[in-house]
Amino acid sequence: MNRLIYFGTDGIRGRVGSAPITPDFVLKLGWAAGKVLSRYSKGRSNQIIIGKDTRISGYMLESALESGLAAAGLSAALTGPMPTPAIAYLTRAFRAEAGIVISASHNPFYDNGIKFFSVKGTKLDSEVEHAIETELNKCLTCVDPKELGKASRIVDAAGRYIEFCKGTFPTHLSLRKLKIVVDCANGATYQIAPSVFRELGAKVVTIACHPNGVNINKECGATNIRQLRAQVLAKKADLGIAYDGDGDRVIMVDHFGNKVDGDQMLYIIAREKLYRNKQLTGGIVGTLMSNMGLVSALKQLNIPFIRAGIGDRCVLAMLKKKGWHIGGENSGHIVLLDKTTTGDGIIVALQILSAMVNNCVSLYELCNDICLLPQILVNVYYSGTDSPLDSDSVKKEAKAVAEELSEQGRVLLRKSGTEPYIRIMVEGKRYDKILYLANRIASAIRSQMK
Repeated sequence: MNRLIYFGTDGIRGRVGSAPITPDFVLKLGWAAGKVLSRYSKGRSNQIIIGKDTRISGYMLESALESGLAAAGLSAALTGPMPTPAIAYLTRAFRAEAGIVISASHNPFYDNGIKFFSVKGTKLDSEVEHAIETELNKCLTCVDPKELGKASRIVDAAGRYIEFCKGTFPTHLSLRKLKIVVDCANGATYQIAPSVFRELGAKVVTIACHPNGVNINKECGATNIRQLRAQVLAKKADLGIAYDGDGDRVIMVDHFGNKVDGDQMLYIIAREKLYRNKQLTGGIVGTLMSNMGLVSALKQLNIPFIRAGIGDRCVLAMLKKKGWHIGGENSGHIVLLDKTTTGDGIIVALQILSAMVNNCVSLYELCNDICLLPQILVNVYYSGTDSPLDSDSVKKEAKAVAEELSEQGRVLLRKSGTEPYIRIMVEGKRYDKILYLANRIASAIRSQMK
């Protein structure tokens, strides 16, 4: 029997009401995952922790997952709205068989998704995902009534995770001299992130912390920092911190309103570890999107750097292969394996804040020694089976752009793993030139879809 492929680069994701994000499919997904996880558990646990972000569809999908798991004989422990990295932590803390997050991360509210964590708090191995996809081809069955799973609620989930995050911040330091604007994207961090920073002493101004089910990521958060920048300047804050809908990525703004992205944060964290008792293990893992400026700045410190594929799964695989601890993407999705097992926006922000306080400098000053090259990202909507990237005319245009940039820049074309877009990245020394070149490629791609 052929196995249909449902898992993408970050779980299963799509528009709510369209396959595969439908109640009937998610119910069967819960059952299939329960059957497979039971086989892999070796008697460890029959509990699955389920968290979600603030999308209105989360209620429906949570119920469907809970029912599917119960039919397979596994019990669901519900956390309510909770950041993705919190579920990774709670899965480890409770020794649960797995963790499930209902979220579409930075996507609009009408999308949603399902992603899994293993008992170790890491993404499921491909082998387990494949087994779940195979199980989905089978007819849903139900265990004997006396073996049905149950549902419960973890009432102290938020408090546990807040204390875990605070534990990654040096105990001899305080944030009491800082005013921070925190943008929670009307998402899963809306209660937790402000609490973490306040409890460490900071004066916190919040924006986008009033979710209503449909305003998640809407003109706010890590993918749109205009509100954050304006509030940092208006409130004369020391910095701003923006999260995406599920809290696994973070973007910052200094007191001048300048954006500080994932590449700059990677550099700050790596340099701080290098200077503080030589605590840096190995080097830094970036991705194909990592800025050439990051590579150059790390080279000045003699810190090794290597590129992995796009996505945290690729970053984690490379970190494991090299035995290193720090990696991430310029989108703000950063993994610190000496602190936790997956990308965690709150914990990453705390490491930047500790560097500020330790050195008595501003975020702006921490970024002085890394100079990023201008980088353009153009998205071209794409739906279909035949990729325009396979077109000879698109390949020819991309090659011409790469030759024009020579060693002074880069071009990268790829299909998004989470949204229906072709992503065009062009990097170089002059913004006007790379914008022109990116639009040239975009025009070539659009011409193939007419």
